[in-house]
Amino acid sequence: MPHVHHPSPAPPPPRLLVSDHVAGRVSLLDLPDGTERAALEHRHLSEHAGFLALPGGLVACVDDRAGELLVLDPYGPDTAGPLVRRRIPVAIPAEHLAAAPDGRRLAVTTGLGRNEEAWTGLLTAVDLDAPDGAVAVRVRGRSGEPGVTVLGGPSPLVVLRHREPGELLAHRHRDLMAAAPACPPAEPAGRIALPDDDGHGDAHDPVTGRVFAAAGSGVHRTRRTGDGLTAEPPLPWPADGRSGGRGYYLRLDPVRRLLWSCVRGGPGDPGQWPDWTNDAWWHHLDSGVTGRLELGPGLVFRLAVTARHIAYSRVHPDGDELIVLTAPTGAGARPRVAARLPLPAMSGAPRRGGTPWDGVQRRAVAASPGGGLIAVSRGGHGEVHVFDADRAAQVATLTVPTPLDDGGHLALVTPGDGAHADPVGR
Repeated sequence: MPHVHHPSPAPPPPRLLVSDHVAGRVSLLDLPDGTERAALEHRHLSEHAGFLALPGGLVACVDDRAGELLVLDPYGPDTAGPLVRRRIPVAIPAEHLAAAPDGRRLAVTTGLGRNEEAWTGLLTAVDLDAPDGAVAVRVRGRSGEPGVTVLGGPSPLVVLRHREPGELLAHRHRDLMAAAPACPPAEPAGRIALPDDDGHGDAHDPVTGRVFAAAGSGVHRTRRTGDGLTAEPPLPWPADGRSGGRGYYLRLDPVRRLLWSCVRGGPGDPGQWPDWTNDAWWHHLDSGVTGRLELGPGLVFRLAVTARHIAYSRVHPDGDELIVLTAPTGAGARPRVAARLPLPAMSGAPRRGGTPWDGVQRRAVAASPGGGLIAVSRGGHGEVHVFDADRAAQVATLTVPTPLDDGGHLALVTPGDGAHADPVGR
């Protein structure tokens, strides 16, 4: 009989999770055409804790009203499977979310939520693969808005980054899971003082096990020593002859093994936010080379990592834009601005004289380290604009049935993209 060639099935397309945490809806869309594959109603995800990539193409997030950690399978609906694969109870309001590199053990910290001051110090430790199924345990620590990372190995460590006073606390994950009921106090296995009380931004490099914490004086580095932590010299914000400012966000780029942030400088008055300066800050984890690149004035905060580029959104009264940087790949290579792509104005955008975060619309940005697409939301308009970083061009405008007030939150996934190599929620 003649051989019959059966073509392999086309790989599934990139997908975008669009969370409207105000309206309480999550959409799962194909890219770039925007076909809706699934939707979740009455789910108010924690925008601050964000989405966390897990091994196996899964994504974790926290429902800040239900008090549940959700494990999502963005490609489950292709085989009639559910988008929500698991639901585990956790303490809320969720502030930060992180996992050990293998994705089994997680931690969720609590923050302000809609309160004027911190009122809970609950920490939830989760084991997704305990012998009797997923187990979550709550313990009590310091109240505040702690960051969190989870170090892997035979005895995973949960590392909390606290402010006022600044310190890092290391808890054995197994000790947290063995805690008694009723939220008992948790004593850390180790602690290390930080010289700043203004920490904001955390990253974890699974290759070296180092933890990074952004603060006013620089990026503080620690490495694991047994069940404790040892401080290493911090990384300064000044670089490439540019000084001033500090970063409020840290992100690991697993493709090129870089740390990225945005260094903000300028007036201290939030009403003068259009005059803030912004530099892309980067540090190569292996070579130690550090640099800065000017982005422009206004509000720049979170960033997204693609296969070949880094993306920042910039909000300014004179016009918003998506800034696409070429990411350095070789020895001595440095990033440069590849494109500045205009974004349509938001009707509720921040104005001069007011703060850029109270009662105004914002933007979320997302990308996958396995592809070239970038998604940017248009808060208040129910729109997401999709760009191709390699072509420096917009390829689609997607609409969702809710306004995306506050900008919503996005996660862009590509099969096998390795996004879980950054084990901190974004």
